[in-house]
Amino acid sequence: MPEQDLPQRLPAWFKQPVPRVGETAGVEKLLRELRLHTVCDGAMCPNRGFCYSHGTATFMILGDVCSRNCTFCNVKQGRPAPVEEDEPKRVTAAIRRLNLNYVVITSVTRDDLPDGGAALFAATIESVHLELPNVKVEVLVPDFKGLTSSIKTVMDARPEVFAHNLETVPRLYSEVRPLADYHRSLEVLRTAKKAYRDAVTKSALMLGLGETRDEVMAVIKDLREAGCDLFTLGQYLAMRTRHPVVRYLPPEEFIEYENIALEAGFTAVASAPLVRSSFKAAELFDKADKLAGEKINC
Repeated sequence: MPEQDLPQRLPAWFKQPVPRVGETAGVEKLLRELRLHTVCDGAMCPNRGFCYSHGTATFMILGDVCSRNCTFCNVKQGRPAPVEEDEPKRVTAAIRRLNLNYVVITSVTRDDLPDGGAALFAATIESVHLELPNVKVEVLVPDFKGLTSSIKTVMDARPEVFAHNLETVPRLYSEVRPLADYHRSLEVLRTAKKAYRDAVTKSALMLGLGETRDEVMAVIKDLREAGCDLFTLGQYLAMRTRHPVVRYLPPEEFIEYENIALEAGFTAVASAPLVRSSFKAAELFDKADKLAGEKINC
């Protein structure tokens, strides 16, 4: 095998404790019983063991097959299955049984649906708020092809956090997200903020895809101009994807980006190799909420 084709060894800072036998079984059994999907499994998240062993997961609605062909993503691609209208109730039941007080709900991209799946997002948010009024809901949505009506549908359900990830810098979109558009994604966040000025919006970048420092700085500026409140940065990992890891950033570089983003005006930032948009999302929200309270009391 040519040297350039050899798999890259993960840096030491990616080492994590392996869950003990049975620690993740409860969550796995519940997901099977309720016929639910998670991005933890679908995207082969490196934090899956941690989350499942701690009794939590990021729910992925609208099926487990994506209609797009992003080269960075591990989620199955192809023709999605029909929408299951009872899915909001099943997600709500899982949240109740896991005793969660904060939940992240995402989805595959459904370009085959007229509204991109916005109605099911809204129904899921409303179901959780109705049945479990103390649970905060963060949604991580696709771009809905930029449809303002779809964004408004989700926002009218009043999630505590509306997230849409830029994922990478504009130059890499044609290679990494060929059916997406950087400026359209920015507009999704801008539109959500316009719908409700008190809305908390969030986005994320993967690093290590071949971006430059100047390009990351430009994205930070663009997100702040779009009114984005929360921001996460994590290391891209190629599991079975078509895009290789170009570079592993050391933890110190992530800390530097975190400080830069905070100085740019984000309310709260999480930046580290293993950070993912939905990983420990409640902690980032609570941090932002606390900081906002401190500013009001100053």
